[in-house]
Amino acid sequence: MSLKKFRPCGDFRTSYAADMSMFQDKGSYYLTLGGIILLALSPFLFDSYIISLLIYIGFYGIAALGLNILVGCTGQISVGHAVFFGFGAFASAWLSNKFLVPVWLAIPIAAIMTAFVGLIFGIPAARVKGLYLAIATLAAQFIMEDFFSRAAWFTGGVDGASAEPLKIFNFYFDTDQKYFYIVLFWLLVSFLLVSNLMRTRDGRAFLAVRDHYLSAEMMGINLMKYRILSFGISSFFAGLGGALYGHYLSFVSIEEFNIQLSIFFLAMIIIGGLGSVRGSLMGAAFMVLLPEVMDYLTRSLAETSIDQMLSLSNAIPFIKEASIGLVIILFLIFEPNGLAYRWGQIRAWFKLYPFSY
Repeated sequence: MSLKKFRPCGDFRTSYAADMSMFQDKGSYYLTLGGIILLALSPFLFDSYIISLLIYIGFYGIAALGLNILVGCTGQISVGHAVFFGFGAFASAWLSNKFLVPVWLAIPIAAIMTAFVGLIFGIPAARVKGLYLAIATLAAQFIMEDFFSRAAWFTGGVDGASAEPLKIFNFYFDTDQKYFYIVLFWLLVSFLLVSNLMRTRDGRAFLAVRDHYLSAEMMGINLMKYRILSFGISSFFAGLGGALYGHYLSFVSIEEFNIQLSIFFLAMIIIGGLGSVRGSLMGAAFMVLLPEVMDYLTRSLAETSIDQMLSLSNAIPFIKEASIGLVIILFLIFEPNGLAYRWGQIRAWFKLYPFSY
C-alpha cells in the first residue's frame, strides 16, 4: 500500500523554508483567510456596538504588537508604552490641524515621528536591563506626560486636541462601519510586517538578545543596536495605533495616556503570550472584551435580590478594574505562556487525535 494515502501525523519540517513558513500548514492558511473574510463582512453582519469593540481591538492590537516586539521578542521591559500611543494620537492630530496634512497620510507620518521619539528614549535604556530598565521606562512615562500637559502648541494642553475625520477622495470615513475598514487595513499590514520581520536576520537577532544576550554578543550581534531598534519599532506601532485611536474618537485628551493604560498594554501581551504575534491580537481582544463581560455580569446580578446584600450596582466600576488585575495574576499562575500557547495546544490535540504523540 502506498504511503501517500496516509496523512502526516505530528508537526515536523523537512526544510529550512518550511521551518520559516508563515503558516504551519494549509489549515492555518485557510483559517486565517476565513477570519479575514469574516472580518471584512462584519459591518454587514453586526451592529455598531460590536463594530466599535472590533475597532478598539484593532488599534489596541497594533499597539500591543509593538510592545510584544520590545518585551516578548527582545526581553526589554517597558512600563511607558501608553505615552508613545498618546504621542502618535497627538502627532497625527497636530499634522492634520497645523499643516493640513491629509489624515490618511498623517497617520503613518505620526507613527514615524513616534518611532524617532522611541529611539531617543531607547538610547539610555539600551545600557540597562531588568528592574533598572523598568524604572527608566517609568521615567519616560512621566516625562512624556509632563510634556503633554505643557506643550499646548502640540497637544492643546488641558483642553486637548481635535482630530479631523479621515477622508479619501472626498469620501469620509465618519461612521464605525466605514472606519472599521481603515483599522482592518492597518491591522493586516502591521501583522504582516511583524510576521515577516521575525523571519529575517534582525528578527532572529531580537530573539537571541532576549534568550541569552552574552551568547548573542559572542556571535557578533550588536546588543545596543538591537535594543534601541526594538524601542523604535515598538514605538512605531504604538504611534500607529494611537493615531488610529485619535481620529476614531475625533478628540485626544492628555488624561487618557497614563500609567494605567501602560499596565493595560502589558496585560495584553502577558495574557496573549509573550513573543507571539497572534498572541498580541488575542490579548487585546481579551482585555477589550473582559470589562464588557464583567459589566454585563455585574449588572445582571444587580437586577436580582443579591443586589440588596452586596450593593453590586455601586461596586460595578471597582469590579471591572479589579477583574483586570485578578486575570493577570491567574494567567501568570495557571497559563504563563498565554492564550496563543493554549490555542496551539488545542490545535495540536485536534490534529493528533486520537493519538497522544
